[in-house]
Amino acid sequence: MKLDFLTLYPEAFGLDVSDRSFKIAKLKKTRNGYQLSSFGEFPLPEGLIAQGEIQNEDEVARLLKEAVRSLKLQTPFVVSSLPEEKAFLQVLQLPKMKEAEVKQAVLFEAENYIPYSIDTVYLDSMYVPPLKNSLDHMDVLLAALPKSVVDSYVNCFRKAGLTARVLEIESMATARALVADETAEAPLLLLDMGATRTGFAVFAGTSLRFTASIPVSGSQLTRALASALSVSEEEAEELKKTQGIQESLFPLLQELLNQVKKYVGYYESHSSHQHLQKEEKRIRKLLLAGGGANLKGLAEFFQKELEVPVEIGNPWVNIFKKEQKELPPLPLDQSLQYTTALGLALRGMKSHD
Repeated sequence: MKLDFLTLYPEAFGLDVSDRSFKIAKLKKTRNGYQLSSFGEFPLPEGLIAQGEIQNEDEVARLLKEAVRSLKLQTPFVVSSLPEEKAFLQVLQLPKMKEAEVKQAVLFEAENYIPYSIDTVYLDSMYVPPLKNSLDHMDVLLAALPKSVVDSYVNCFRKAGLTARVLEIESMATARALVADETAEAPLLLLDMGATRTGFAVFAGTSLRFTASIPVSGSQLTRALASALSVSEEEAEELKKTQGIQESLFPLLQELLNQVKKYVGYYESHSSHQHLQKEEKRIRKLLLAGGGANLKGLAEFFQKELEVPVEIGNPWVNIFKKEQKELPPLPLDQSLQYTTALGLALRGMKSHD
């Protein structure tokens, strides 16, 4: 099964599936670019999806069908995320070879890298253009997910009356939404702070280079603040935006920071593009996304601790062209939680164009 290859299909909507909710985004083509035609977030009862694995296909399918009906979507085709915490992604270095030979070489190399039996996973790969032209090898991005996880998603969509046109790892969609023109001359770190986890991804050139899942989430920060101040989680969520970082949040933020530093260190020291000089492998900027990025002062916190420029990501950067005067239909603080869904919706349009 293909997890991430560009193919011409009818237009599709983007579906970001998490343990807590569905987020849906649908774009339509305009003269100057794209326009958001439909969007919505639909909460899921606890336990229906756990750590990215669907526990009750029938109930998830029923709720998904209701969500699609409520948005009056006219297409049954979906571009969906697959759970980052179940995925394995690796940039392989292979000798230069003909395209026909790459598939077999990737299959052979995959057995040395992925932590699963080859028979139990779906594999996909794509050629990664070099960051420098003088390579004596070729880079290939390998993605792998357990068949049981992918099959469950496909079955769920089928039961909801939908057809999965593209399935891809969350970080791929996040990068498509945040990285201008999907190109970065120097390595970018993308942190997507979701309700149940934080996605860590390094993007360089025109491709992801490294991903990880960090078990610190925006919801944990909200609960910690609510407990410390004896307020509801709804009030705590607003206080995160208006009052910013409180003392009660420091233990979780320090844990998140430690994990980020660990993965940054691993990437910079074990980077697959070893032909680059040390300075060329260094992370040059951090982009924050996800609902958790709305914590006031978070960008400044990371900038001080990591000593790199930090910005709140713009998930509209590849949707609206620079010359467009149109304003996004959602304010940035609300848009951030739709980052992955918007990246998936973009993929749906690019597959259609």
